[in-house]
Parts: sequence; C-alpha cells; structure tokens
Amino acid sequence: MITVHAVGDLVLERDDARPLLEAAADTLRAADLVIGHLEIPHVASGVVQTTDVPALPGPPSALDALAEAGFDILTLAGNHVYDFGPEGMRETARHCADRGLRTVGIGETIDEAFEPVVVEVDGTRIAVLSVNCVGPGESRATTLKPGAAYIDVITHYEPRNANPGGPPRVDTFAEPASLRRFAAAVTDAATRADVVIVALHKGLVHVPVEIAAYEIEIAHAAVDAGAAAVVGHHAHIFKGVELYRGRPIFHGLGNFATVTKALSAAPGDAPEREAWARQRRRLFGFTPDPAMPEYPFHPESRHTAIAVLTLDGDRVEGGLIPCWIDGDARPVPVGGTERGEAVAAYLRGITGEAGFDTELHWVGDRLVARTKED
Repeated sequence: MITVHAVGDLVLERDDARPLLEAAADTLRAADLVIGHLEIPHVASGVVQTTDVPALPGPPSALDALAEAGFDILTLAGNHVYDFGPEGMRETARHCADRGLRTVGIGETIDEAFEPVVVEVDGTRIAVLSVNCVGPGESRATTLKPGAAYIDVITHYEPRNANPGGPPRVDTFAEPASLRRFAAAVTDAATRADVVIVALHKGLVHVPVEIAAYEIEIAHAAVDAGAAAVVGHHAHIFKGVELYRGRPIFHGLGNFATVTKALSAAPGDAPEREAWARQRRRLFGFTPDPAMPEYPFHPESRHTAIAVLTLDGDRVEGGLIPCWIDGDARPVPVGGTERGEAVAAYLRGITGEAGFDTELHWVGDRLVARTKED
C-alpha cells in the first residue's frame, strides 16, 4: 500500500520558510510521495513580463524548507509561473532540481509542458500531470514558445431578466480542442504508469463553496481519460471533495504554506497592485485580518487540509488530514482535537453545499471520503 500526500498553494516569500512548515513536516514526511503546488517563481532577480498583477518573487533559499519537509514533486503550471518570463520559469525549475525537487507542468514547448513526471514507488509507477486553467495568456506554452501546460476556458455572460448592467448569469466551459489535447495527455500518461494523478490550477478565487462548471467538466474528463485522482489549487480557499466513478477529486486544496505581501498594497506600491487590493475587497467582500499582515486571505481559508491518496493495486482511496492555519500562518495538523472537529465540520459543510454526496468519516486522525452508498 502506497500513501501520497498532496497540498495546495505554496507561497514562500521568506528567505527561510522552515518555520512555516515545521508543524506539518513530520506528517508530510510520513507519506511515500509528497506533491505541492509552487505558486510563484523563485528567482534571485527578474524583470516582470506579465500584463496581469505579478506575484512577488520568492527567494530560492525558501525552497530548502520544501526539500526538508519531504516534498518530492512540485507542480508549476499556474497563472504566475511566467510572471518573470521564460528565464524566471527556467530558473525556478533549476533551483528546485538543485534541491532534489522534481517539477512538472512547464516546458520549452506545449508538448514538453504536457510531459508528466513519472516516479516509481515500491514497484508502482506514478505519473503526475500539472495543467493550468486560469490567468494570462502569456503564461501558456505553444509549439513556438515556452510556458505552462493549459486548458483554454471560455466564459459566457448573459444578462439576467430585466436588469441590464446587473450581475449576469455566468457559464464556463473548456474550449473543445484544448480539452481534447488535455485528455490525450492523460491517456498517454496512463500508458506509461500504473497510476496517474492530475493537478489542475483552477477555481474561483476567495469565494467559499462555489465551483464553476468548467471545473467539473475538466476534472471528470481527467478521470474519464484515465486519472486515478485529481487535485485542484489556485482559489486560496478550500473547496469540496467529489467522488466520480469511484475516483477522488479534490476541487480545491486551498492554502497550505502561504505568506505574501503582494495582495496588500503598501504606500508607494505599484498602481496596479494598489488598484487590485481595492478591487479585491469590493469583489470578494472581506478585509484581511490585520493581525496577519502576510496572510491577506479570506478568513474561512484558514480551514485547510492535506489530501491523502491511498493506493492499493487498482484501488484508490481519498482522504484528508485536517489542518488549521494558525496565527503565524503555519498549517498545523489538528486531527483528533476540538479544532480538528471544527475543520472537519467545515469541510463536510462546503462539500455538501457544492452538491456532492461525499461523506467524510474519521479514521484515526484523518477523514476518509466515501459516497453515501458506501
């Protein structure tokens, strides 16, 4: 039996990120394979090359903490991977490789970006794919330029009733050709490995519960193409857990170790960053906790978890180790405690509100995902 741990967004804007991970490190290292999403480039210096609001670069030294905490694979396909252009992307991958951290989801061409990383654990070959569904187009790889693997998501807005200019009805779906390319990549990975795990950078940021239509469509397409499990990130808040054809889909693993100054505009900051800080409050309706200046996220985002995949032959079981983001922005495993019960209640609540029939049952210090029929 093989255990895989997966976590959501890692934003490490500190020279030494060990304190951020110290509470969870032993739990992470207990797995046979640990996967996380590296949200920002880690470069010594760089020139911004995005038209979107860029991330602040993470120091390369912060990656030492990930290696020491047991991470094996970092997914890179995301909306910030190209913020400092191709050199920033390549430098980030080099710094990871120097620490024994394997990366996936980027390449010099679109074909390279869709190449999975394949590792062997106790005789079982595990393939991991990383694909971005959000963010600026310049982050995408093509046949002619480097970047990230991606699926093109189309958004359709339609006025509601007699309220022109008011909130529209919104529908989203994957552009068919890019969805077919994605499904073919998953199927190809399944021919080269015993187990395929797909990481999707997707979701509605800072919005509790809600899961867009494209997220369901793409996650189901991954399972239909041969994925054993799907893990999501990007929304910076935890989303519900679905079981589709018996396969676990973690629609959003939320924040894990995330500290940043990029979302809190300071006096004299770039006008783009100041404008986004104002707009973010208007759009999402919350003000970050002033007691946590480097954690400018939705208060509900402090409920988080480590996803657990238990692989036993053809059987894949999904579960969660509940964690709480403490006052120092550290993810702390809280199974078996009063806080753990509160986090579990939150995870069950958002899963049910999203319309999934998944039940989360305690087994030791973790929650196991099962359908009501099970």
